[in-house]
Amino acid sequence: MEKLGCKKQWHLVFWCLVLVLPLFLIAECSVTERTRWNPASTSEQLRSFPPVKLHGRHDTHVVLDNGLVKLTLGNPGGMLTSIEYNGMDNILEHRNKETDRGYWDVIWSEPGEHGHGNILSGLHGTSFQVIGEDDNQIEVSFSRRWNPSDNNSTVPLNSDKRYILKRGCPGFYTYTILERLEGWRDINLPAVRLAFKLQGSRFHYMALSDDRQRTMASPEDRRAGKVLGYKEAVLLPDSVNPAIKGVDDKYQYSCDNKDNRVHGWISSDPQVGFWVITPSYEYRSAGPVKQELTSHTGPTSLAVFISGHYSGKDLNVFFRDGEPWKKVFGPVFVYLNSGSGGDNHQTLWQDAKEQMLVETQSWPYNFPLSKDFPHAHQRGTVSGRLMVRDRYISRELIPARSAYVGLAPPGELGSWQKDTKGYQFWNQTDDEGNFLIRGVRAGNYNLYAWVDGVIGDYKYETDIQITPGSEIRLADLVYHPPRNGPTLWEIGIPDRSAAEFFVPDPDPKLKTRLSRSNSDKFRQYGLWARYTDLYPDQDLVYTIGSSNYKKDWFFAHVNRRANDIYEPTTWQIIFHLGNIEYTGTYTLRIALASANGAHVKVWMNRDPNTTRRLFSTSLVGRDNAIARHGIHGLYWLYSVDIPASYLQSGRNTMFLQQSSPSSPFSGVMYDYLRLEGPPRSS
Repeated sequence: MEKLGCKKQWHLVFWCLVLVLPLFLIAECSVTERTRWNPASTSEQLRSFPPVKLHGRHDTHVVLDNGLVKLTLGNPGGMLTSIEYNGMDNILEHRNKETDRGYWDVIWSEPGEHGHGNILSGLHGTSFQVIGEDDNQIEVSFSRRWNPSDNNSTVPLNSDKRYILKRGCPGFYTYTILERLEGWRDINLPAVRLAFKLQGSRFHYMALSDDRQRTMASPEDRRAGKVLGYKEAVLLPDSVNPAIKGVDDKYQYSCDNKDNRVHGWISSDPQVGFWVITPSYEYRSAGPVKQELTSHTGPTSLAVFISGHYSGKDLNVFFRDGEPWKKVFGPVFVYLNSGSGGDNHQTLWQDAKEQMLVETQSWPYNFPLSKDFPHAHQRGTVSGRLMVRDRYISRELIPARSAYVGLAPPGELGSWQKDTKGYQFWNQTDDEGNFLIRGVRAGNYNLYAWVDGVIGDYKYETDIQITPGSEIRLADLVYHPPRNGPTLWEIGIPDRSAAEFFVPDPDPKLKTRLSRSNSDKFRQYGLWARYTDLYPDQDLVYTIGSSNYKKDWFFAHVNRRANDIYEPTTWQIIFHLGNIEYTGTYTLRIALASANGAHVKVWMNRDPNTTRRLFSTSLVGRDNAIARHGIHGLYWLYSVDIPASYLQSGRNTMFLQQSSPSSPFSGVMYDYLRLEGPPRSS
């Protein structure tokens, strides 16, 4: 009897395990509903998932399906018309035209005064091809070849759009190859991007960092609002949800390339997350601190590779004299995850971040089939150590801690920040200044660097040639930052940003909840106008020794508004010197974090209204970072020699004037200012 009772108990336990355990596992896996996806998974590891299927290769639409995700693409155009996932029949906005849901496009123009304006051109394919197909992976191509006899309205580029669906993958990969052949006509290429427009009735919550995530306004809210200083900025109506009141402007959600790894949207019913993951920024223009758009009201999610955002025309791509060119943009990973009800915003976001780390650690991928995308074994590495020598700080070499060190196409000092045609590879040093740059494409590069807390740029004097599989170890590199003499005073931190300076509270009517901690206070709309509010009659005066740049130095040197016109503003720096070395020359360093239609002039102990200036920049900058809520744009560094005769023992006054009054957005953001004394003998 005891044996029989025991047998019944085991039957009960068995059926509990059969019936209850799957429910428990489903509950435990309610976010991802799967083990963590890894792009390096083997075919054996993926055997439990359904094989990948391709349907409709001869129809007007092509369907890729792996049992988790189903993609529908127009044939041969290659526009993404539908993404099915987790019971949602189309994540994309089905009310839009099929060509306006998920797509690659470019903006281009012809040069010269007789050329037409910018043209938005979708990269519509004319030929469909299956590049690779088996149970574990399908890669398809939608390509178009340009014919020189085509009319002028067609962008003179070859394009090859690729989509990859892998077995067991809760998402898909996409990349595009753009090419120009030698002798093709000249063009400008201001923008290359990938865009997704999601179902507006479902996706309302946006996230791009731990701190920057929120419920977003809808297009209907924007249409009911008031357009402000430019069309992208709209003051939302009072009738909207108080949590989203304020200003909606897509530029409020920009971030640096180095931080632009994952962003996306969450639908509450059903609980689905849509995430654009960029595992590398090697194929984006202008290096790690180029600011770029991410996600914004639409709901829209972007991957932007080339643009003039926060730089202006300096970052347009200019092709002249029949220059040939080819570049691979991507792959980008579109990741999908899901929840089981309730408020899972943070759970889905954390899961997306973890997936981003997996993708980043797997870069460069070894599964894209284009010969133009080199796999890991076809790339090289560069390592070394960067040190700083500044004898006015230390007699010893100083390790360049947390410095950015990168490989970019050969050019002048600092040219990487304007490079748009090539690839760039960056990493940060450790506390000892050591760096390791992996996954570098074969080619010829210069090595560049800058050190947080140290003024200026570094460039290694010798070109670096990368070959497949090469491992290059450089001898210790030593950066000698610009320096003529000892520091007499300084304002700010040399970090290529104005974030450490005083950022005012916005106009209460315009205040917008953009982040949880208010860490990006500079993202608020209209801060440039607050200068006039704070300095209605007299300009900023900063006294060395008593003023505090965190409180007393306005983050942007802008114009003052008076009777609906804008007037130049002149700031003063008051400082005291002891005995003047009249046989020596003093040096003023001015580092700009941003410039937009600006003209900075400097006087020393002279009346700026009646005397000739000591120094003047040209009319510089088109980065528009002041209007677009950026705290930096392109970096500028000026060194000004000051004859000792311009100075005096005791009180001195330096005048800084921003003399271009063309708009409220004309001005500069200072990164750092330093006055150096004459050189000392060793």
